[in-house]
This record gives sequence, C-alpha cells and structure tokens, in this order.
Amino acid sequence: MAVTNANSGTGGAQQMLGQLGGMTLPFGILAVVAMMVLPLPVALLDIFFVFNILLALLVLMVSLHSYRPMDFSSFPSVLLIATVLRLALNVASTRIVLTEGHNGAGAAGKVIEAFGNFVIGGNFAVGIVVFAILMIINLVVITKGAGRVSEVSARFTLDALPGKQMAIDADLNAGILTNDEARDRRAEVASEADFYGAMDGASKFVKGDAVAGILILAANILGGIVIGVAQYGMAVGAATEAYVLLSIGDGLVAQIPSLLLSIATAIIVTRVSSTQDMAAHIGEQMNISRAWIPVAAVMAILGLVPGMPNLIFLLAAAAAAGAAYFSKVRDERQAETAEVEEQQAQQKQKEEADKPSATITADDITDYAPVSIQIGYGLIPLIDGGEASPLVSSVTGVRRDASRAMGFVVPGVRIRDDLNLEANQYRLRIGQAIVGEDAVYPDRKLALPGGMSRRKLKGIECTDPSFGMDAVWIQPHQQAEAEADDYVVVEPEAVIATHLSQLLYSHADKLIGPDDVQTLLNILEQTSPTLVDTVVPKLVPLHVLTSVLRFLLMERIPVGDLRRILEGMADISALGLAPMDMAERLRPSLVPQMLQQIVPLSQPLPLITLSPDLEQMLVRSIPQGGTALMLDNALAEKIVNGLTEIGEQLTGEGRHPIIIVATGLRRALAGFIRMHGLDTVVLGLDELPEGRRIEVVSTIGGHDAVPNMDQ
Repeated sequence: MAVTNANSGTGGAQQMLGQLGGMTLPFGILAVVAMMVLPLPVALLDIFFVFNILLALLVLMVSLHSYRPMDFSSFPSVLLIATVLRLALNVASTRIVLTEGHNGAGAAGKVIEAFGNFVIGGNFAVGIVVFAILMIINLVVITKGAGRVSEVSARFTLDALPGKQMAIDADLNAGILTNDEARDRRAEVASEADFYGAMDGASKFVKGDAVAGILILAANILGGIVIGVAQYGMAVGAATEAYVLLSIGDGLVAQIPSLLLSIATAIIVTRVSSTQDMAAHIGEQMNISRAWIPVAAVMAILGLVPGMPNLIFLLAAAAAAGAAYFSKVRDERQAETAEVEEQQAQQKQKEEADKPSATITADDITDYAPVSIQIGYGLIPLIDGGEASPLVSSVTGVRRDASRAMGFVVPGVRIRDDLNLEANQYRLRIGQAIVGEDAVYPDRKLALPGGMSRRKLKGIECTDPSFGMDAVWIQPHQQAEAEADDYVVVEPEAVIATHLSQLLYSHADKLIGPDDVQTLLNILEQTSPTLVDTVVPKLVPLHVLTSVLRFLLMERIPVGDLRRILEGMADISALGLAPMDMAERLRPSLVPQMLQQIVPLSQPLPLITLSPDLEQMLVRSIPQGGTALMLDNALAEKIVNGLTEIGEQLTGEGRHPIIIVATGLRRALAGFIRMHGLDTVVLGLDELPEGRRIEVVSTIGGHDAVPNMDQ
C-alpha cells in the first residue's frame, strides 16, 4: 500500500508540473501583451532585455545543433513569440525613453545605457552608422535571403508532397514498409509540408521586425527631440544628443537579438538533413586535404610578396598546411578503419554461413506476407529504384485494378530476392503456398504471336505463363520487326504483373479475411447503419459472411456491392443454409456485375453450350446429395480439351469464354473446371442477365467440340 501511495504521489506531482508548464506559455503571452499597454519599471525592463538576448542565443544554438530542420519543428512558433516579445520591449522602452530621457543616459535602464556608452562609445553619430549597418545586414542580406529560401522550400515541398505519398504507398504495396512505418512516414511528410509552409510565413515576421526597428528608432528620435525641447525646455543640441543616444542604445538592444534570430532562421531553412549537427557536417565536408594544400600554397606565395604583411600570410599558410596534414592523416585512418570493418564483415558472413543448422531462428522461416513475389538475383534490376522501379510500379497498378474489380482491398505484395532461385526465375506465393513460377529476362522482351503472324523470330522460345500461348523472348532491337509481323511485344515486368493479376483473381478467396470484411462493413455502416446492424451479427455471424464472400470470389463474383449481398442474406438467413448454398442463392443478383467486367455491355456474351446428351450425362454423374462430377477419365479429358481449344481461340480474339448449363449442373461443372485450372466462367440458365445480347460461339458434344462460330 505504501508503494502505491508513493507512486500516486509521484504521478500527481508530475501531473501538477505538466499543468503548470502548460499554463506558463498562455500567461507569458498575456504578460507580453500587457507590456505594450502598462508602464514597466526600469529594473524589470532590464531583466526582460537580458532574457530577450538569452532567448535569441538559445534559439541560435539549437538551430546550429539540429541534425535536420524537422528536429526544430517548433521554430516558427518560437520565432513568433520572440518577435512579439521584442516588439513589446520596444514599446515599453519607448515609453520610458520619451518620459524619462531628459534625466540622462541612465534613465532608461542599465542595459540601454551600457549599449549606448560601450557599444557606440557615447557618440550618437557613430551609433547611427552602426545601427544602419546592422539594419542593412539584417534586412537586406540575411532576412531577404532567408525569406527567399523559405518561399522556394515551401513551394518545392508542397509540389513534392503527392509524389512522396505515392512513393510511401508503393513501398507499402511492395512490402518494403509495414503499416506502422508507412503511417509514420505519411505523418512525417505532412509535418514537413506544414513546417516549411509555416517557415514561409515566419520569415515575414523577421522581415517585418527589421522594418519595425527602423520605424521605432525614427519615432524615438523625432518624438524625443520634440518632447525634450517643447516640454522640458532643453536646447535642440542637448535634446538631440540625449534622445539619440537613448534611442540608438534601445535600438541596438532590440536589433542584436533580432539579428541572432535572423541568422537562426537562415540556418534552419538552409539546413540539409544529416546525421550530424551543422558544425560537424560542415567540418567533415570542408576538412579535405586536397583542398587545404593549394590554399596553403597560395597563402605562402602571398606571404613572400614584398609589401604584404608577410608574417600574417605565412602564419596563415602554416595553419593551412597543418590542416592539410591532419586531414590527410584522418583520411588514411578512415580508409584503414573501413578496410578493417569490411574484413570483419566478410569474416562474420563466413562464420554465419558456417554455423550449424541449430542456429536457425523462427524469423528465418516465417513470412506472413499475404502475397509475395520472389525473384532471382538476375531480376534485381527490375526493382532497383524502389517505388519508381518498373516492377514495383506494375505491381501497384495490378493491385489497384484487382481491388476495384473484386470489391475489397487486395493486400500489399512483398517483393524480395531469393538466392535459391535461378537468376531469371520468379515465384508467386499466396501466403505460404507457391501458386505460380516462371522465368523472365530483364534485358529482353516477350513477343506473343497474333493471328496474322507468319515469321518465326529468333530468341528464347517459351510458353506465356498467363495465357499458355507459345512466345519468344527477343532482343530489344527486334521489337519493330516483331510488331510488323503482328506480334505483341511485352516488357518483362509486365509479364510478371500479368501473371500476378491472373493469380490474384483465381485465388481471391484466399486473400479476404474477417478483418477485411469488417472494414467493408464499417464503410457500409456510414451510409446504411440500420442494414449492417440488423444483419451482422444478429442474423449472420461475421465468419459466415466471410465464408459466403469467399465462395463468391472463388468464381470471380465481385463483393463490392455489399449492400445487395446483406439484403439477400437477410432474406435467406432463416432457411438455415450452409455458406456455399447461400452464395449460390446470391449469385443471380451479382452475376451481372461480373459479366460487365469481362464483357463490355456493347458486345454480346460469347456463350459455350453443351449438347443435350452430354448435359444429361453430366447431370446423372452427380451423386445423390453431392456437388462433384463423377466422370471417367476419357470423357473428362475430352471435355477439358474441348474447353481448352475454344478458350484459346476466344482469348486470341480478346474475349473471355463463358459456358452456360442447367442450374442444377452449374456448381458441379464449375468445380470440375476449377480443378483442371481452366479460366472459364460457368453460368446457370437462371443467371443469364436480361437485356444482354448473346452469341453461342460453340457447342460441346459428348465426344468432341464442334465449333459453332456462325450462330
């Protein structure tokens, strides 16, 4: 109990300190505003002047020691507060200078008196010149340059924002980044844009502060002379000397912190992100022996010229030669260190390679990526350049198109090299299962023959992994020749991406899970909250809904219209159907969406039919209560060969094969076709959309396939 009380007391103290810290800034800003209105004692004015100089020095030092601009992201706010504080001090000091200036140089406080006497030697003419030079340096050089850099940085940062966000999405899709890392990167990019936008505005504070300093100085001088002569009966010369000295001292006290903040602003906006502070960054890049040696030689030559201050130049030459020597020694040490580290790294790699198999960890054998592409070392050029690489860009496009077509977000695709593969080999995996593999050649292009192709091209003959067509890998200079002979020439990354696209559609049911379904429900709930609340989970549990969607995706039925799916499931939920049967009941209302994706509305549906005898034979081959066809090998082979021949013919014409059968036969025949790896859509008679034109392109009989292209 005692420990609990102690912890509670510590937590309460920390909470109280946090509240006090949060209250300090608002009260401080209110105090600064009050300084502009209420008279301020001279002693308190001196304290605020010293604090103003301290704050400016602190901001400058933090700017120098920041590794990158975003390390001091609060700089625009600090700059605004410091500027307002300095202007408030100007107003307070102006009030004291004009009311007490006739009493002498010490009337406005010790700080102003010290700057008036020590910095400018009590000579108001010198003070005016010094103040003018400071203002020229601050306003014309530092402030103007920093403002221009801020404008350009803000514009370039905002212009680059969409590209950076797309790069993050591409890295996420490729599996280079995790979801948390991508979220952090997006937040960092947004913060960077906000920072440079704020710095563009903050630079205007600095410029306005410099202009205000000039106007306040002029007002103090003119107002002081008028007040001294008119109210206190001072001579014009005495009034001029007294009030000019006080005004110059006041101006210098304010402008020196302003100059420091202007330098800090320029440092922040010109800072390049690195792992070092500014001093180390500049020192490392300028400490080059090849640069110091000619500098030492030139300084030595100038030191030998008659009439020159020879000793100073020779000392400078000696210093430059010493810097060249030490920088050369440092370079040699760094080279030796790098060589030793490289040898150690090679030795470590050798030791790790010689380690027994007992040292293998779970991380070496575990990969939870939903979709991954493994590539041989010869295909690494396809992913060089990160998100801008050809393969990553193609995969991102495939994933986007597949997500739109199937109605849910396809998981990110991880691309990684695998030394166990051959140089030009790639492998596609869904989870841990290998679903496809082939070889591509990054220095060649794949040529697919068209219907009018007559010439045989020289190259590496192969079979296209996506459509099973005979193809050839040709050299880039053969592309014009191939295209002239009706070949379709495809880039190597497009071959992998097309293969991936085909497999994503055929394995879509393995890519969606309860979390993905819940995401779709959350989106639908924004527009149809009552429907979602009524159906899930009251009528249909989440796992049942997930199973139904998987059965639909298994046959390329998109699940994007979740509202219609839930309405249909609400109607049949009381029948006690299994998820597969529920999916079959929902198909007629969802099939038109799938057909719109594979056959444009302006074209007729290319239908394949079965002869009546074959259809009856297939119906009788379904066991009682079963959902699979029981066929002898000869008949099954003839059906597969017929569908393959017709499918290749339609694919060559750019059309997708669709077979239509009796409703009771549809599910069994679809399972048979999937088992043999055919990409043919199977429709029941009750699923044929009304209003769509049809074209029976072929009829499959019991013993052969009879083309029927004239119907």
